[in-house]
Amino acid sequence: MPLAFALLIAAGLVVFVAAPLLGAEGGGSDALPVDVTPLGDLKRRRLVVYENLKDLEFEFQAGKVARQDYESLKVNYMGEAAELMAASQDAEQLKESEALIEREVAARRARRKVEPPPAYLCPKCGFENPLPVKFCGECGARIPTSSRK
Repeated sequence: MPLAFALLIAAGLVVFVAAPLLGAEGGGSDALPVDVTPLGDLKRRRLVVYENLKDLEFEFQAGKVARQDYESLKVNYMGEAAELMAASQDAEQLKESEALIEREVAARRARRKVEPPPAYLCPKCGFENPLPVKFCGECGARIPTSSRK
């Protein structure tokens, strides 16, 4: 009996461990989306360099890094950070043709916007209901068909 119980627990553990490995890849809906734009990549790389600089400073203050190594690594990290900042600024600036396209797209979107339909007011209590209702959400009175359209 104890052997059967131990085998049952072992089989359960195997299933528990193997289930995520055999499941569909990328099935986790709680994962954050990755920013794959060039600007997002530059920002991510810049944050990594800043973190490396902070770590280097901490390790130098703790006495884990020699002064000569600290100075050379700091110069390298600062140079890399400056390059990434310049690349980020270049990526943020729109070229003239891109700016013209963006203005045209914004103008067309503004023309396409439709005026929102009038609010449904309850004739009994005057409550402003959301659009697709047949009865007032406040008092329960029927909304006339003429105001629902």
